[in-house]
Amino acid sequence: MTVSMEEVPSLDPVTLEVIRNALPAISDEMSVDLQRTSYNMMIYEVRDYCTALLDIHGSLISQNIGGVSHFVADLGVVVKSGVERYGVDGFRPGDVLIHNHQATAGQHLNNVVLYTPAFFEGELVAFAVVRAHWVDVGGLSTGFGGAGAFDPWSEGLQFDNIKIYEADVPDEKMIRMIRDNIRFPDAAMGDMRSQLAACRLGERRFEELLGRYGKDVVRGAIARIYAETEARCRAAVEEIPDGIYEAESYLDGRGDGPGYEIKVKVTVSGGDMVIDLSGCSQQREGGMNARTFAGAFIAYKALTGPLEPLNEGAFSALEVIIPEGNMMMARFPALMAAWSGPLPTVVDTIWKAFAQALPERIPAAHSGSLGAAFSFSGADRRGKGFVAMSIESGGWGGRPGADGQDVSMSVCQGDVRNSPIENIELKTPLMVVERALRADSGGAGEFRGGLGIQTHAKALVAGRWNSSSGDGGRRTCPPWGLAGGKPGKLAETLVKRADEVEFHAPSGPGFVGGVGAEILYRTAGGGGWGDPRARDPERVLADVREGYVSLEAAREDYGVAITDALEIDATQTARLRGAERAKETM
Repeated sequence: MTVSMEEVPSLDPVTLEVIRNALPAISDEMSVDLQRTSYNMMIYEVRDYCTALLDIHGSLISQNIGGVSHFVADLGVVVKSGVERYGVDGFRPGDVLIHNHQATAGQHLNNVVLYTPAFFEGELVAFAVVRAHWVDVGGLSTGFGGAGAFDPWSEGLQFDNIKIYEADVPDEKMIRMIRDNIRFPDAAMGDMRSQLAACRLGERRFEELLGRYGKDVVRGAIARIYAETEARCRAAVEEIPDGIYEAESYLDGRGDGPGYEIKVKVTVSGGDMVIDLSGCSQQREGGMNARTFAGAFIAYKALTGPLEPLNEGAFSALEVIIPEGNMMMARFPALMAAWSGPLPTVVDTIWKAFAQALPERIPAAHSGSLGAAFSFSGADRRGKGFVAMSIESGGWGGRPGADGQDVSMSVCQGDVRNSPIENIELKTPLMVVERALRADSGGAGEFRGGLGIQTHAKALVAGRWNSSSGDGGRRTCPPWGLAGGKPGKLAETLVKRADEVEFHAPSGPGFVGGVGAEILYRTAGGGGWGDPRARDPERVLADVREGYVSLEAAREDYGVAITDALEIDATQTARLRGAERAKETM
């Protein structure tokens, strides 16, 4: 909802700035509380979560800095559906609600929302909200997104705004039901308590802020913050030439199924922007279905205010068009276990549409995936259940003036990171044989694409691996280059049992192996930017010396001849680059 500056009450600038900084500080403190008290690696190490304050209408007051970017679009819909179910008068202090239902949230079921109402002088004023990745919610959900599931019920438990506490009294039967249907109940219940503690902290801090400055002052400040954020976003959009910008890309289907078209049309008029995803493929059974505006929101935020604290005003000037039944706005009960697969490609494709209008700002495509979903579960030698989890990230695209970042999480993931080797090996029966930069994975260019990673792990007990490819479906649409740059190398996952000699592609999304089974995750590199033959030969040499680029790639892709002594052969390099230029002029 657009807020006019004339409608916002006048505030003294000192008070406004204090409140402007206090609101995200509340979400940040909730984040620290959650991370320090949670039970599973996906929260305390990987940081696959977000913490936030929302008003009673579902508008975002604040989200923690570094919170998962693709969660931002799907918190308000949860609160709105809860208010619709219970009514504003249906909440009491001490209530706790749990939600992950795909009809509303549109994500895989592991992303569980816990939220609590905040009251001031007897009035419902806000909700404290935490979405975090549980290791398991029953069904096929262990680790990531129910690989192999065919509908939401086979993926796992669905919670649709269920009150698990009412007026501080826990519903023991409901909590026991959840516990009894989860493989790792101690971790899940610990994470639930951690989420609850973070929400309670958010409640207290927001109520303290209202008590210090008064309800009307804080509400007025929030309205002004929304309006000023919107104004800054409009000003950023006004710097983009008016016009209609279009681009498309492609995702491979799951298994042997058909692929998906990703088509975007962006219209810029003054400070207004419309992102239209109507051209994307329709939803399909068992496919990469989602129900979210996240792809459009992330691309817009990156273009308008990437470092600004997040609030509802960040998207007030944006219109997103996604019709019902589109793969990005799927109707329940479409399976949404693979909901995140298209998001990085949607963001990249929106940026690709702006490549001609903003050539100095738009990078080549990044790895196009949330990363290789590293997951190994089973029982250790004492019979205790465990889940080892990490996300192995890929490379970012080269950009005007700079190489792409190596091994960085996708644009959709905020401050998500991989799990440290030391923690994986200390807490689970698993040995990480190697975690290294993947040579030659970045696309060649005047500015090279960032490198992906190669992670090799070995099981010390029998267990189940997540062996999904981790390439985000871009097996025939690699991370593209721009301005003459070459594409990055695609991702792959390989497995090997103890009695096998060679690694090979897994037969499905899950791989069951005994002691000594091994897995190799190789993530994609980013696309290159600019003509590879324009890259400074000394930079190519430096890449070869560091092991980022092979001698063969230096010669074939960059036209730089390097001797076995790792020195540039200037004569041969001139000949190679001259022959290439001659070929181009023929």
